[in-house]
Amino acid sequence: MPPSLRFPPAPPRWLVLWFAVALFAIFQHGPMPLYSTRTLAVAWEMWSENQFLVPHVNGHPYSHKVPLLFWLIHAGWAVSGVNDVWPRLMQVLIGGGWLLAAAALARRVFSLRPSIARLMPWFLIALAYPFLFGLQIMYEVLLALTVALALLALSGKPRWIWFALALGAGLMTKGPVMLLHVAFPVLLGPWWSEHARADRKGWYLRGGLALAGGSAMLLAWALPAGFAGGEAYRNELFFMQTAGRVVDSFDHARPLWWYLPMLGVLLFPWIGWPRLWRAVATFARPIGDGERFLISWLLPVFAGFCLVSGKQVYYLLPLLPGVAMALSCALSRQEVRGSGTGRVWGAWPLALAAFGFAFLLAILPVWLAAGELRSHWLHDAARFSPWFAVGFAALGLLLLLPGEGERELHRIAGTSLLGVALAHALFAHALFHNFNLEPAAGVLGRAQAEQRPIANVGQYEGQFHYLARLRGSIAEIDIGGIGEWAAANPRGLIVRYPAKLDPRARRYALLIQPFRSRWLEIWSAPTLAAIEAGQTPAEPAQRTALYPPDYWRYGEPVEREGE
Repeated sequence: MPPSLRFPPAPPRWLVLWFAVALFAIFQHGPMPLYSTRTLAVAWEMWSENQFLVPHVNGHPYSHKVPLLFWLIHAGWAVSGVNDVWPRLMQVLIGGGWLLAAAALARRVFSLRPSIARLMPWFLIALAYPFLFGLQIMYEVLLALTVALALLALSGKPRWIWFALALGAGLMTKGPVMLLHVAFPVLLGPWWSEHARADRKGWYLRGGLALAGGSAMLLAWALPAGFAGGEAYRNELFFMQTAGRVVDSFDHARPLWWYLPMLGVLLFPWIGWPRLWRAVATFARPIGDGERFLISWLLPVFAGFCLVSGKQVYYLLPLLPGVAMALSCALSRQEVRGSGTGRVWGAWPLALAAFGFAFLLAILPVWLAAGELRSHWLHDAARFSPWFAVGFAALGLLLLLPGEGERELHRIAGTSLLGVALAHALFAHALFHNFNLEPAAGVLGRAQAEQRPIANVGQYEGQFHYLARLRGSIAEIDIGGIGEWAAANPRGLIVRYPAKLDPRARRYALLIQPFRSRWLEIWSAPTLAAIEAGQTPAEPAQRTALYPPDYWRYGEPVEREGE
């Protein structure tokens, strides 16, 4: 066949499987608060105000993030208009790009051991936490992609210009934390790279120039943005956001050891596979340049994150391709030795977990009928749980099928993907009403169209701005300031989030809906001020809107005067 008529190679099976499941999952429900709604809010404010240099949230400069992700959202909106379909599709494309870059990195690092590159993607796609977190419109998956691309450019024969570009993209995604992810493989290059050993001086000279070039990309945005955003924004951008998290975190402060138990969350389902336990436990020397690369990357970066005061599980996402490569190394050596065979080393613990979860889902309606369910989360899940119990029981049987080696690896990976998608579908159908802010956003959007001011009791995280297409800012007030704000804004609306539903809200609030583990109420400002002052307000003209309208937690309907 002439070269011009050759068809492109078919995509690998693991990528087709992952894309199919990810596209199904990410469109199961709307944007999740507070991660996705906040990202969309910043993108919307930049777009609506035609302000693309300095990110804004609630009318104020937003120093917590740099703008590359927002610019990518804007690029799609420029073609399709403002919507949340493109940002979600973009997340899936970024996730697929991360998987492809990670697979290419494994092929380059272990170029003489193709079995590792063949196994690694299956380890990576099966991880439950990054799959679920990747459904959020957030920065970490894009950061993970840039880290993988930077290390791909560094491995083998280094391509310093591409390294600098990937580094700059990472810096424009999440700021200076990108340097932590890639600096140690550069510094320790002569230990793991034959090219660095052959030309140490050139390695460090070109590496330093590449680090400077990537950093210059960040500064090319940060310097004009800092001056455009004002002194307070400039101080937070250049000093507080990095130093504040490293030394004494103002956000997500955790103890030094906090990441260690979280490794079990990150590595599920592989922590439940005995054959992999044996492979890791019996891993022995010799170690080659590929293993040295993983050590140079994973250990110092993980130690660095442990030392940083601010900690979140998803901060470690960019390290997971390296972890998947390490697991592939261990399993491939076991396959060569021929050890670890037999059903005792199979996936039976994961099968037991699937059967146990299926039993729990099946028994929920029985407990509900007996009045044994105290958690409203379990109460809500019981409406759909028997159907999903069948699905998890089937996955458990699939895990018990015979077949070892790569067949078992593929089976666990596929089952994990389907299981996570099934659990996410249960959440979408049974529990998402606790996170769906569309009803509240509808009320607030109509209020702003009527030029009525809006206040939020407590810190406002931008959760309504995109959904309601709000412009300007929502006032932040505390409980003690309700009366004063209502007096100054008699046509205003107030949003509050009580832990328990006040019976008076059923009579006088404009809207009530569950929100996470609390309630969300929207009030006319004078009405709420009267309630807080111990007075009885006038009977409202309309009944309180309830979402969901027939939700069991609301209790019996409230009788109104004159009815």
